[in-house]
Parts: sequence; C-alpha cells; structure tokens
Amino acid sequence: MKIVKPETQGFSSERINRINAVIQRYVSEKKIAGVVSLIARHGDIVHFEKAGMADIETGKPMLLDSIFRIYSMSKPITSTAVMMLFEEGKFQLTDPISRYIPAFKEAKVLDNTSGSGVQYIKPVREVSIHDLLTHTAGLSYGFDENVYIDELYRKKLWALVEKNPDVTLQACIEKVSKLPLAFQPGTMFRYSFATDVLGYLVQVVSGMPFDEFLRSRIFEPLHMEDTDFYVPPEKVLRFTSVYGPDEKAGLKVSDPFDTSRYLRPTHNPSGGGGLLSTTSDYFQFSQMLLNKGELNGTRLLGRKTVEWMTSNHLPDGVNLDTSSGFGLGFSVLLDLGKSPMLGSVGNYGWSGAANTNFWIDPQEELIGILMLQFMPSDTYPIVPDFRNLTYQALIA
Repeated sequence: MKIVKPETQGFSSERINRINAVIQRYVSEKKIAGVVSLIARHGDIVHFEKAGMADIETGKPMLLDSIFRIYSMSKPITSTAVMMLFEEGKFQLTDPISRYIPAFKEAKVLDNTSGSGVQYIKPVREVSIHDLLTHTAGLSYGFDENVYIDELYRKKLWALVEKNPDVTLQACIEKVSKLPLAFQPGTMFRYSFATDVLGYLVQVVSGMPFDEFLRSRIFEPLHMEDTDFYVPPEKVLRFTSVYGPDEKAGLKVSDPFDTSRYLRPTHNPSGGGGLLSTTSDYFQFSQMLLNKGELNGTRLLGRKTVEWMTSNHLPDGVNLDTSSGFGLGFSVLLDLGKSPMLGSVGNYGWSGAANTNFWIDPQEELIGILMLQFMPSDTYPIVPDFRNLTYQALIA
C-alpha cells in the first residue's frame, strides 16, 4: 500500500485532519473504544489512522493491523464469489435456487391476506439466485420481535446454532429452506439470511468448502492475509473486543477478544456475517472493485460484471431507503439530494453490525473504510461523520 500526502490526490491536509479530531472525541468521550480509518483516491492512501483501544480491560491499543468482526461486510465478498462462478458459466442468475439446493423446491409463502390464522400459499415462481443477491427472495433474519416469520427464524434456526456450535453450513441452509417466505419472490426488499444461502450455493457449485473457495479464489490472490472466519492463535493479540453502552456510563464489553467464539474454526462459515478482516485487507478487496475487477495483475471479475453488480437491481417502486437502491451485494446511491451524507451518485458499499463500514465512489475514484467494534450500530453517527469529513476535505 502506498501512502501519499493528501494534496497529491486532491485533498487538503488541514481539512482531512478534522477526521482525527472527531474520531478522537468519540474515544475521549468513551462512546467507542477504538477506530481504524482509511481513505484512498486513485489507488493511493491519503489517510490511514488509528485511535483508542482494541481492548480497554487489558490496555491493548488499537493497531493499524487490528482484526475486526466485519459482520455484514462479508456480504459483498460472498456476492463476489457468486459472480465469479456466474462468469464461469456455472449458472444464470434467473435459475431457481432449488436447481442447486433442492430443499428450496417446496418453499411456501406466508399468506398475509388471510384472516383465519397462519396460512401458506404456493409461490408464483421459485426463488432465484438473483432474488438472493438482491434480498428480494422473501427470506428473513429473525431480528423483528413482532413478526411471525422472524419468530420462526429465532426458534428454528438461531436456536439450532446456539445449541449446536458444530452445526454445518448445509444443515443451517436446509433449515432455512423449510421456513416460509415473507412475500412472493422478487416483489419486495427484506434484509435476510439470503447471503448465507449464497455461500452454500458457492460450496455446492464449486465442489469446494465455502471457506476454502474464498481463501483460494479471493483472499490469497488479493493478499488478504488476515481475512478468515476465525482468528488463529498467533493473531489473537491483534484481535479486537466488541463494546456496547454501559447502563450507567461509558462502555461495556460484549464480546472479549480472548474468549470470543471467533477463536475457534467453524463448520458453519457465514457468508452473510461471519468474516473477520483488517482495514488493509478490506482495502485490497475494495480497490479490486474500484478497478473493475482487477488488482495488481490479478483479475477476479470482468469489468462489465462489476458495472452490473453496482447498478440498482430492485424492482420499480422498491428502494433500500429514500436515496438508495441495491445491486448484487451492495447498496447503490441513486439520489444525492435525498442522501443524509455527502457523496456521489453511483456510490456503492455496505456496513457491518458493529459499525464497520465501507464505500466506493467511482466518480471520484475514492474508497473510504471505517473499522470499529461497537453495537448497536446506529447508536452514534460516527459513520456519517466520517463520510462527511472525508468529502469536505476533497478540494480538487
């Protein structure tokens, strides 16, 4: 990675230093434990800074190569794996997922129009691979306490994972296939377990365990040496702890680095939220995308494939929010005037549950990455602060 003076890439050093001041304020006020932030333009890094602690209890400082749980920032990586197989002619995105995972053949849709209790109806068509990539399949996550389908996810899926830490990816996906769909496939957006299903699709189609596919086809070619589904013993000292707000004041640890479940290999690698990574590793992945599928002579995707992935794929009348649509694994900014943050039309990226976030701006050839470990994710506006501070520093 090449780090240059901000002015060489159109930034003001004085203005970009405002990022450090704001992030340090979050740390000093004990709202978050520590942060690593990165900004790059035209392939050169203009800001790569650390602040605070990786673990407060042991006094372990944050490092530039600290390892973070990236949670849903796993999704763009899994989607990339899917599209690599698509480019090899392994399937069409319009294919029903049951062609590769037969358990989905019997999927039923919850009939929300029925006034006589819980009723299921046959889907108008089967769930497709495209539906899974765009979260329009009708699957769910189990996060909404007041929704019947989410209650089923908690009872049937998450209870299985909690009781049996050795449960396999195949067993989890087969359990998902037996749960009802929330709506007819392809008609609505619902953030869901879909990307975990895609991880299993990669395993089935490639004939290779999902984690091995990612390692051999993405991580090793891009030199993402610290990205995996667990932290090996020799890297534990670089692993961060997750914090949340204390009931009284300050921070309370919710997942200590030295007792975390991520210290053990898993039989259920989650393509939707299970990866750990470093800021520099994720920069390698992001730069590959900004370069339209290529990095340092290694091409993972074709140029037109990346353009397709980062276009809005949601059906007419369906949006992610007031300003954004969704592509094949990423949010896509469609209306700058309706966005709560500075940016450019065409920005794409995603975030993780512990406030990790990345975005790519093709117009400005710009990448921003924010890594921290604090839950719940929307408690403080550190993500919009970081993004706005990045763009206010861009002067050419």
